Amino acid sequence: MEKIIKISTEYITLGQFLKFSGIISNGAEAKHYLEEYNVLVNGELENRRGRKLYPEYVVLIDGLSYRIESK
Repeated sequence: MEKIIKISTEYITLGQFLKFSGIISNGAEAKHYLEEYNVLVNGELENRRGRKLYPEYVVLIDGLSYRIESK
């Protein structure tokens, strides 16, 4: 199953995405979360919380797929 995350800006950072999607409760947790868990962006392992995610990017976390889309 794929969840859709709609953004109203050009992009969202991976740290913002984790907070916005409810995976973490605040931005300070992003660094630790990315050290602990495998996060794939478009099929590639990613651990930079500042990674820019644009519409049509797909993020895979713990078997769940998220697609970024424009509003």
